[in-house]
Amino acid sequence: MRLGFIGCGNMGGAMVSGILKKQLLASEDMIASALHEESRKALREKFGITVTSDNSEVAAFSDILILAVKPQFYAEVIHEIREIVQPDTLVVSIAPGKTHQWLEEQFGRPVKTVRCMPNTPAMIGAGITGVAPGEQVTEKETAQLLRLLSALGETEIVPERLMDVVGSVSGCSPAYVFMFIEAMADAAVADGMPRAQAYHFAAQAVLGSAEMVLKTGRHPGELKDMVCSPGGTTIEGLSVLEEKGMRSAVIDALRACTRKSKGI
Repeated sequence: MRLGFIGCGNMGGAMVSGILKKQLLASEDMIASALHEESRKALREKFGITVTSDNSEVAAFSDILILAVKPQFYAEVIHEIREIVQPDTLVVSIAPGKTHQWLEEQFGRPVKTVRCMPNTPAMIGAGITGVAPGEQVTEKETAQLLRLLSALGETEIVPERLMDVVGSVSGCSPAYVFMFIEAMADAAVADGMPRAQAYHFAAQAVLGSAEMVLKTGRHPGELKDMVCSPGGTTIEGLSVLEEKGMRSAVIDALRACTRKSKGI
């Protein structure tokens, strides 16, 4: 199996790194294109993969082709490679809002397309990727791709109609979690804790809380209630968060992401 990346920034680099670490493919089985020589040199030195400035070279090489450029460049890139991509090539999009129908319209013919939405924790192998295979993609091809994506963390098949929701609930949300961690650390610093220690306590608390949700299978509300002693400090803090509208702010933010992804 030969894997190619058109564009290889943070997410593409995370995937290459994870695949090599897990020995899912060898470096000679991968190729990536990058616009700038500095980026190509860095990829070559870090991973030992073939690099090029020619997107067509990547398309011709690849059994699985990952389009990892920014969404606004998708039409231009597809126009460049559409005559080169073979009928059995798996074309993987990681761009929000680019539907299977839109992708096939750009290629001008039926293509084996898969929509994926990873998130930035994939850079440390702790991500979750939503995967929506197109109608042309076989179960075997899907399984091959899922195996490669496992290098980024967890994967889950979702219907295409939910891909915009995946983008909001897991793709965009790390930014909001980082903001939450930063705000908690700021409060700790205001109350006298050194900055580095404050980040450590806040981040570990978020990490441990997330693990509790995943490993206990309990409802988040139940786990929240376990922390709230009658008349205690936690319920006092929760009352402030409710007063400030934390729940509605988070819901509104994620739904705004979904609408943006859908182009509404």
